[in-house]
Amino acid sequence: MVASAGEPFRVVFVCTGNICRSPMAEVVFRAMADAAGLGACIASTSSGTGDWHVGERADARTLAALDRRGYDGSPHRARQFSHADFERNDLVVALDRSHERILRGWARDETDADKIALLLSFDDSADGLDVPDPYYGSTQMFDDVLGMIETASRALFRQLEPAIRPAI
Repeated sequence: MVASAGEPFRVVFVCTGNICRSPMAEVVFRAMADAAGLGACIASTSSGTGDWHVGERADARTLAALDRRGYDGSPHRARQFSHADFERNDLVVALDRSHERILRGWARDETDADKIALLLSFDDSADGLDVPDPYYGSTQMFDDVLGMIETASRALFRQLEPAIRPAI
């Protein structure tokens, strides 16, 4: 999974409504790329499997959790995943197994299906494969979910970085 020469490596993070987990992952991954000096080499976006929140900002509790850790999620606007996302992206990262099942059902061929991965599958220390949905949870749950996303995103970034870093 390597982008074409000169093109950024494109990652889309996918959750249910694109207002909690996937915006967190998008923002965190983008910050990691920028901090590593690879901002121009990686494009990170997010989307939801459903259309309930299309056009809305991330949940206020998501924005607050991101802000507490120094991230800015304010530019985010929710959107729904589409078949074109398979074409536009090199990697499609599902936040839990229900998203993964939906995405695999939408995949038109093996090329699409081969792009799908679970975020927590990159984190050897994770307890399970699903990032829990904090939507009905407490402020602490939003912070905990963000912590899980940060840890797994770091592991994903470490795995991708050697292939993405331009040769000097």
